[in-house]
Amino acid sequence: MNTLLGLLLLLAPATYAVRMLQFRRAWISAPHLYQATAVPFATVPAEHQTNHADLQPEEPVQLSVLVAARNEANNLPLLLADLQRQRLAAFKFEVIVVDDHSTDNTAAIVHEAAHHSAFALRLLRLQDLPGPTRTGKKAALQEAIAAARAPWVVCTDADCRVSPDWLLAHCAAHDADACFVSGPVLLTGWGLFAELQGLELAGLVASGAAGILLGAPTMCNGANLSYRRASFEAVNGFSGNTHVASGDDEFLLHKLHAAYPAGIRFLKHEQATVSTAAQSTVRQLLRQRVRWASKWQHYRTAAPRRLAVLVLAANVALAAGVLALPWQPGLGIWTAAAWVVKLGADMLFLTPVLRFFDRLRWLLWVPVLQLAYAPYALLVGVAGLRGGYEWKGRQVKGSK
Repeated sequence: MNTLLGLLLLLAPATYAVRMLQFRRAWISAPHLYQATAVPFATVPAEHQTNHADLQPEEPVQLSVLVAARNEANNLPLLLADLQRQRLAAFKFEVIVVDDHSTDNTAAIVHEAAHHSAFALRLLRLQDLPGPTRTGKKAALQEAIAAARAPWVVCTDADCRVSPDWLLAHCAAHDADACFVSGPVLLTGWGLFAELQGLELAGLVASGAAGILLGAPTMCNGANLSYRRASFEAVNGFSGNTHVASGDDEFLLHKLHAAYPAGIRFLKHEQATVSTAAQSTVRQLLRQRVRWASKWQHYRTAAPRRLAVLVLAANVALAAGVLALPWQPGLGIWTAAAWVVKLGADMLFLTPVLRFFDRLRWLLWVPVLQLAYAPYALLVGVAGLRGGYEWKGRQVKGSK
């Protein structure tokens, strides 16, 4: 009996380990789609720093950078400063900031920045648009896409930071067959709580990258992605999931992969990485993760569902083995084996990922994160099924 129970206990961690090894190979083999130059921004030719007021109408805009912002007066100036330092010629991109009913001076900051911006900077305000009141990130992005002039849009969040090569890196990934490009995201901050969050997100980013590289996309991050406007329109954009507040990124990824299976890319380059601060409190973290989890029940493709079930099953198996020991001490060796298999797979998978992010020290926290992950994942998953949560001072109701 103990042998049968032990084998059942080991099944999910072993299956998980096989998948993580596949992900590791995919991550390591990912092509570098962009080669950064060593030329500092100060040496970029003057014509690449032209004020947008002097641009000629015939000069092409290659990228439209879209930023949905709600009460981001403290963070938005840092992102706009990063965009001013882009090595991509200023006349080749525009930035559209959409104010989602902010109660601070987000709009005023954009207006002021537009006066001295090297690139075309525009502000849209959802609260000023005609028709029914619209709120949320999907509504903001839809308005920005409708106003965009470039064939490709690049999305990030107002609380993010980007490198000077960020837009050049995205341009390099826009080959003739590409329609959607996902990029890496790194959480920053000091202390164990921030580093545990960073470790978790690094695993999620790399899992999403591996899924793309293996031809079975599961996840991406809306803080760093780009897609072709024509492809967005061809799949009717966010239609079909506009009732779900979250998921502007992953629902679109799944729709575009169904329509253009050869057109999905992952941009693996250090200079393409977008960074953003970790959540400062447990309450904020849970709200964010519940927001992410609220879209899982609405997935229509099998790959993300299978991965979510596998991850949850592997973590529950480890917790179940420990909890069963007082009644089934004979399961001790099987429980230990399950933990070794699961943690070993995580370490093997995360080592090249954390090397890429220059955060190898986070490997020390893998066992710590594992101890908390089973109850954490169950709590977030159940709360996500319910669907309701609070985000940025706005109560979001559950959707069925």
